[in-house]
Amino acid sequence: MTGMKATGQKQLMLFSGRMHPALAEEVAKELGIEVVPTRFDTFANSEIFVRYLESVRGSDAFVLQTHADPVNESIMEHLIMVDALKRASAKRITVVSPFLGYARQDKKHRGREPISARLMTDLFRTAGADRMMAVDLHTDQIQGFFDGPVDHLFALPILADYVADELNLSDITVVSPDAGRVRTADRWADRLGSPLAIIHKRRDPDVANQVKVHEVVGEVEGRTCVLVDDMIDTGGTLVKAAEALIEQGAAKVVAAATHGVLSGPAVERLQNSSISEVIVTNSLPISEERSFEKLTQLSIAPLVARAVREVFTDGSVTSLFE
Repeated sequence: MTGMKATGQKQLMLFSGRMHPALAEEVAKELGIEVVPTRFDTFANSEIFVRYLESVRGSDAFVLQTHADPVNESIMEHLIMVDALKRASAKRITVVSPFLGYARQDKKHRGREPISARLMTDLFRTAGADRMMAVDLHTDQIQGFFDGPVDHLFALPILADYVADELNLSDITVVSPDAGRVRTADRWADRLGSPLAIIHKRRDPDVANQVKVHEVVGEVEGRTCVLVDDMIDTGGTLVKAAEALIEQGAAKVVAAATHGVLSGPAVERLQNSSISEVIVTNSLPISEERSFEKLTQLSIAPLVARAVREVFTDGSVTSLFE
């Protein structure tokens, strides 16, 4: 059975791009359905072609593709999949992007810059998407960029519950690696009932061009510090933050983030750092070559599947986080 029927013969169908088929399979298993068989071709000049191998007419379609490296290719494939569904008369199309590409380009810092996150949502709308679903968007306002419902899922319960099970809660201090992540850290502190510390980066006034002094605001001495962020890209911020915490007498530093982008030097940096464990979700695929000893990957499939089910049955996605 590739779909699940509801009253009035509404049918849930799940489609997957080529970036992270393992996650789609896991989500399908949670829903008790199968991923719709799809033919993909990449032509000699790198153009992408998609064809679904069964009828999608009248279906409630969920198209899962995480925007992994190569990001532009995964986005284009995702858009083409949506267009194919629209032209094949799917009733409603929900774009599911666990990691949404270009989400960090969400505002202009200076003149003559793009707001690429807005362009992304416009492209999906134009391709035919009725709604979007994403996990831990870089900033909340991106929800307002899309002209339609946006389901913003949070991996915090999955990550925080793992931390609570693995570490001694009475010793934990939640740490924000910079001022921009204080709200995220605050949610963590609330959930774990732990104190909060912040790493304040500032320029050294005595040294010209000296990047930053990392000041730790909060009590970390002798404590297990959990550094929290929405993503780990090159790992630079977290590794420097961990060094500052160890200097301030932290007993142990653990890092937790939803998206393990792990670009460039990240793997080597993190493996050789003072961080004892790096916890991420499988919102992005991590190849065996990019995997390392300190890495723990938790699955968001149950979360995504529950959200898909709530949308399909006209339930409440919000209820998953209350």
